[in-house]
Amino acid sequence: MTQFGKKGVLLVNLGTPDAPTPRAVNRYLGQFLTDERVIDNLPSPLQQLLVRGIIAPVRSGIINPFKAGGSTKLYQELWTENGSPLKYYGEVLTDYVANALGEDYVVRLAMRYQNPSIKSALQDLLNAQVSSITVFPLFPQYASATTGSVHQEVMRLLSKEQTIPDVKLINSYHDHPAMIKVFADNAREHFQLDDYDHILFSYHGLPQRQLKKADRSGGHCYADGTSSCCQSICQINQFCYSAQCHATTRAIATELRLEANRYTTAFQSRLGFDDWAKPYTIDVLEEWAKEKGAKHILVFSPAFVADCLETTIEIGVEYQEEFEKWGGEKVDLVPSLNDDPRWMNAVVQLIQQA
Repeated sequence: MTQFGKKGVLLVNLGTPDAPTPRAVNRYLGQFLTDERVIDNLPSPLQQLLVRGIIAPVRSGIINPFKAGGSTKLYQELWTENGSPLKYYGEVLTDYVANALGEDYVVRLAMRYQNPSIKSALQDLLNAQVSSITVFPLFPQYASATTGSVHQEVMRLLSKEQTIPDVKLINSYHDHPAMIKVFADNAREHFQLDDYDHILFSYHGLPQRQLKKADRSGGHCYADGTSSCCQSICQINQFCYSAQCHATTRAIATELRLEANRYTTAFQSRLGFDDWAKPYTIDVLEEWAKEKGAKHILVFSPAFVADCLETTIEIGVEYQEEFEKWGGEKVDLVPSLNDDPRWMNAVVQLIQQA
């Protein structure tokens, strides 16, 4: 079919506060934590009350504007002269992709939470009268709380339009060869792998209940009480976040020629008291320091395409402090994809192939 308009591309990441201030962090947390795909085990009215009335105000410090809350302090530590690293690298990627794809494309960046919003970015594309929109979530592995939430919001907003162009939703690219090679090359270029007692692949965690919800068969996920089901991908668990994380690990390990006993896949950023995907990164670090006498640990964080709070602060600062308390010396973090041209070329390639 003949297309008369340009092709639209929507790059979407999770989001970031507009500024490292209590009010901005409060707005961000309020929107993020009231997403029913993120906190999925509370009735909506109770979720709204807890998040907007207690969790976001306390974490941001909005209830005491003269003293920053815990989350605000962390964002203040993360902020650079370019602002939020997540947003900055997203803007660099957007410009690169737009230039690489050329005049036949219109490329916009959006954040699932806060700014630039998905709504404003979609309106830009629709106002440009694009013939199609490719939605590219900046999450290599699929999860309902990330990619699923982005897709739902895009469809919700487009459903209100009288005319809807062709829409392509990219699901995941957890084992894309070019992306895998950049992660591996970043380790080879910055570190001597043999200098480390162990290598950790640390992914953002998810509650086990969300992993089980993704199992449409109802009898595969944690069927034996363990995560052994995630060690390989099949038709049943093709959209399982944990299984895709393990697949990313195997691909990077293969590229680096790592033996299986040299690395562990683990999960970080657990909140609350429910069981999340295991093992927990912090527990693995403690075991290697206390029980195995490890002094040097190298950490990949391949769930993130740009360094952010969970990598720079949680791993690079908080885990380093804990590791030293347990007798370890150094936790080194492999740089994320950020503004690496090889990664940005991979994004261009994925969009062209969609």
